Amino acid sequence: MITIYKTGERGLEMLAEVTKGCWINVIDPTPEEITWLQELSVPPEFILYPLDVDERARVEREDGNVLIVARVPAAETPQADVPFTTHAMGIVLTSQHIVTISKRDNEILQELTRGRTRDLSTAKRNRFILRLLLNTAAKYLSYLREINRAVDLLEDQLQMSLRNRELLALLKYQKSLVYFTTALKSNELMMERLQRNQHFAAYPDDSDLLEDVLTENQQAIEMTNIASNILSSMMDAFASIISNNMNTVMKFLAAMTIVLTLPVLVASLYGMNVQLPLQEWPYAFAVVIVASVGLAALVARIFIRRDWM
Repeated sequence: MITIYKTGERGLEMLAEVTKGCWINVIDPTPEEITWLQELSVPPEFILYPLDVDERARVEREDGNVLIVARVPAAETPQADVPFTTHAMGIVLTSQHIVTISKRDNEILQELTRGRTRDLSTAKRNRFILRLLLNTAAKYLSYLREINRAVDLLEDQLQMSLRNRELLALLKYQKSLVYFTTALKSNELMMERLQRNQHFAAYPDDSDLLEDVLTENQQAIEMTNIASNILSSMMDAFASIISNNMNTVMKFLAAMTIVLTLPVLVASLYGMNVQLPLQEWPYAFAVVIVASVGLAALVARIFIRRDWM
């Protein structure tokens, strides 16, 4: 799917045809759309590289065109094995257009198309790219906060848990943090290369904005590392807690089994078809019941004092 946008008097507007200074957003293009992009002087490899969801972040140049591949975050469905993942997004800077290419849509591009980014202009192409990268770093931070909130809820459930369901849920978020760490470090190397090449050094504001992007990305890396370390320690600790909870339950059940076995043992002895003490006494049954209950209560009291029940 291809959509064309350009900044006008009322903000970002959708166009029907390509004009100079427009933004072309490409999501999972068909072969015909890929051919159409090639007619706009976009190199074929610049189109194919971002369509690989596992493509690493990097910068390439060819015939005056610049390709910036960034790893962007994406939220999956609640039933997915990994709640948050990353995928590749390409930004192609030609002599007249800005082209974004991605295998799947993401919230970063959606926020741009909805006009939620202030001071966005497709005519200022370098500034547009930096805004896109800044929004990417901000989205990482937003998803990290969601992960932290979800982990806090699971932490409350884990304290009394006897099953592995909550630990498996934490493992899913651990996978997301691994994806985030790899993608953010890859993005950092890509942006540092842009800084070394002085691609955005023509205007001081662009250079300052690139510094802001690097700072936001570094903050996201640090938050990811902290969350990953906390989550790893938490999973180890709660694995022990689940084991201890299970041991406590098994200890209680074993103690209750012993307590309940004593009356059964007495009843079994007095149920034998042999000569037994007190068998001719009319109150023998009541005495047996009281003795059984008293013996069970005595053993239960001993177990409670020793914290076995």
